Amino acid sequence: MSKLTDKASYLKGLAAGMKLNMEKDSNKLLAELLDMVADMAEEMEAMAEAHEELNEYVESIDDDLADLEETLFGDDEDDCHCCDCDCEDDDCDCDCDCECHCHDDDEEEDDEDELISYACPSCGHDIEFRASDVDFDEDYLCPACGKPVFPELEEDEEETEE
Repeated sequence: MSKLTDKASYLKGLAAGMKLNMEKDSNKLLAELLDMVADMAEEMEAMAEAHEELNEYVESIDDDLADLEETLFGDDEDDCHCCDCDCEDDDCDCDCDCECHCHDDDEEEDDEDELISYACPSCGHDIEFRASDVDFDEDYLCPACGKPVFPELEEDEEETEE
């Protein structure tokens, strides 16, 4: 039992030991309040147990996710594999005289992947921009028609689209 339920039981015992006349209105109120405190203590204990169980479950999911990330992504991506030497730096400093170009293609692919082509909903003009540069809190205007590229939908329109 928790401290709170122990204290509630103690108060009920204390009230019983005082041999209060439960026919008096003030004593009835006290008895009801003590019952309510006991009920609240039990409910809070149940909530604490459920919270602890949920916390353990979330930690388990977090551990599983970390294992999955390690399996999928690992940390081998930063190692240099462009030659047979044992160096693991992007710039090879050993005597093999190789030049590392392992990550040059990756950077070019990332740049190409971030470029997005979007058609203006008003005039259909194609607009290209990088996904990382978009801030949806700002208003972007179409260079062709000057209308908003990402118009805000009113609540009625959002509900009809769903």
